[in-house]
Amino acid sequence: MNKSSFFIAGQHAVIEALRNPERKVLRVFLTEDAKKNIHRKNPKKNVLEDVKVYFKSKKELDKYTSKEQLMHGGYVAEIEHLDQPDLKEYIKEKKNCTFVCLDEVTDPRNIGSLIRSAASFKIDGLIIKERQFPKDSKLMYKSASGCMEHLNIFQVSNINSTLKNLREKNFWVYGFDARGEKDFTEVKWEGKNVLLFGSEGFGMREHTGKYADFFVKIDMNKEIESLNISNSAAIVFHHLSYLKKRVD
Repeated sequence: MNKSSFFIAGQHAVIEALRNPERKVLRVFLTEDAKKNIHRKNPKKNVLEDVKVYFKSKKELDKYTSKEQLMHGGYVAEIEHLDQPDLKEYIKEKKNCTFVCLDEVTDPRNIGSLIRSAASFKIDGLIIKERQFPKDSKLMYKSASGCMEHLNIFQVSNINSTLKNLREKNFWVYGFDARGEKDFTEVKWEGKNVLLFGSEGFGMREHTGKYADFFVKIDMNKEIESLNISNSAAIVFHHLSYLKKRVD
């Protein structure tokens, strides 16, 4: 069965898709300048070798991104989805593991930015509800800046049952909430952990919050109501990366 294809745009999103041997790239639409830049950035390998390449003007490429009001930079590609990683298989042999889990977060830009941060700081994967994951979104791919190719994304049918199963496999679930009991930097962050973030507007659903072992917060200026979720997550990911380096 053929996988459904979709379009992405932007230099980093397209180049990283071309570099990923697991990603099926069907067609690439480029300006002449973009083609030269791809060859400059990949001097040891012709990443366009087995791909249908069409040269277009900037104006011709605009039609692919005008609806989203997105800057394509001369790069548009038609790609297929990656094969889905299996969460149960992935955690089988893991002694130390950190996932980020999103509850009711649906904004493609926020999800893309969070994926970029998670990949940058070597988080093991993102857990997200299948129905809420904007899997064909150009905005998400552009915001992720190529990092869609570098993070395990586990799309699940039910967040609550997934958290329940992970807790049974010795994962600790930490819910991030402004009313949290203590600052997240006071946690040792050892072993297997899930970082649970709710939506910006409403926070995590009460029913999902029941699956958190602890609630923690990011200590910040009391006069500021909240941070954007992707910024909050980046702060947490960086801290965990820093702790890991100290141990290593």
